[in-house]
Amino acid sequence: MGSPACDLVLFGAMGDLASKKLFPALYQLHRVGLLADETRILALARRDLSETEARRQIGQALAEHTDHLEEDQLASFLARVAYLQLDFSKGDEYQRLREWHQNNGNGNPWIFYYATPPGLYGPITRYLAEADCCDTETRVVVEKPIGHDLASSRELNDQLAVVFREEHIYRIDHYLGKETVQNLIALRFANNLFASQWDQNHISHVEITVAESVGVEGRWAYFNSAGQLRDMVQSHVLQLLCLLAMDPPSDLSPDSIRDEKVKVLKALLPLSRQRISTHLVRGQYTAGSSDGIPVPGYLEEEDAEGSSNTETFIALKAEISNWRWAGVPFYIRTGKRLPEKRSEIIVHFKPAPHYIFDPDQEHLANNKLIIRLQPDEGMALQILTKDQGLSRGMRLRPGPLELTFAEAFEDERIPDAYERLLLEVIKGNQYLFVRRDEVEYAWRWVDQLLANCEECASHPKRYAAGTWGPVASIAMITQDGRSWYDDA
Repeated sequence: MGSPACDLVLFGAMGDLASKKLFPALYQLHRVGLLADETRILALARRDLSETEARRQIGQALAEHTDHLEEDQLASFLARVAYLQLDFSKGDEYQRLREWHQNNGNGNPWIFYYATPPGLYGPITRYLAEADCCDTETRVVVEKPIGHDLASSRELNDQLAVVFREEHIYRIDHYLGKETVQNLIALRFANNLFASQWDQNHISHVEITVAESVGVEGRWAYFNSAGQLRDMVQSHVLQLLCLLAMDPPSDLSPDSIRDEKVKVLKALLPLSRQRISTHLVRGQYTAGSSDGIPVPGYLEEEDAEGSSNTETFIALKAEISNWRWAGVPFYIRTGKRLPEKRSEIIVHFKPAPHYIFDPDQEHLANNKLIIRLQPDEGMALQILTKDQGLSRGMRLRPGPLELTFAEAFEDERIPDAYERLLLEVIKGNQYLFVRRDEVEYAWRWVDQLLANCEECASHPKRYAAGTWGPVASIAMITQDGRSWYDDA
């Protein structure tokens, strides 16, 4: 199953995103025959490079960041790649882009990928239109987060909407391209075992953990202006929450799925100033260790600029005000410099109404569905069985019914999220991308949360690098008589 031909134009083609994610993803699509023979890739950057040198550097990046690299496939892939030096901030240079398309034209539609800072989205879009590089079928791909608050998000979206129709704007959230995240839809709506239990009558609470072991990785200035709430919660975590909590869509069309996600965002209870003290914990890492190696604190990072109240850790208790989820808390935890890189969802089911086994084991009586997004994608359903042995009586034993994708599909390589997302852009499918109103409702919820934090003048609590965040995050869930899954 291939894809239609296109001319894919990468703005910022020599940057980190293109080198580490986009070119490796495109190479894999080429390797397995999912790019049409006529599809071309035009790399745009400000560097003064010949096409031969640009291809050489792209090949080096592929060698560093790609598995299954084959010399003959690499050569044929690089033959697709052309290079054009372009200063994105100078409108008069875009005429050269149009001339390239005319001189090398074979009728392919344009797809523009903005692998650039968001501040360039508006100028690039305007200059493309002025140079007559867009038509009614041209698509554009932009990275999230879109803006740093609701107002800036609307401004960026307005700039895109002047030239591109909403159905041709692809806002990427790479989490939505992960195999396990897509399996949430199959798990929930293809299996009545779960579909019939997916509500406040059967689920007691849900945990979402997105943990990173790294620090800010040389992005201190950017991260300090964003923080973990804007950088991770607004973009990735709320998308996971929506897929977990949404009602069944009428079909699998893009707007049916996104309509249901928007309903969840609308139903999210705002965290008022009175609720922040019990529902939110902000943290900032200090010096500690990662994998046994000493690491600096956030304020001692190489490019740090003095004091800061920016949070590198967030734990919060979110609640959804609708019939399905009334009374079910969603505990969210995400941060940098935590003990390991791990993204997972734990769905805690309520215990049976009457317990008849050993009273000392009653704490084991609720089943858990564990959904692992990274590093080893898969799912596990924790159930209780009788312990083996004549002397054990009816002692219970917890154990998983487990599906690890790498083992279950050992003959198939699990594609990277960007491979799937780029393929869907080329095919013109939008169901894995974020609609404008989704972005704006997410920002509306995060903006009120940030505003209330500022009014409360709360400072992030310190936690040592290599730990699971401030002690207060444990207290937040303990006050409800629960504990984080890895602490249980």
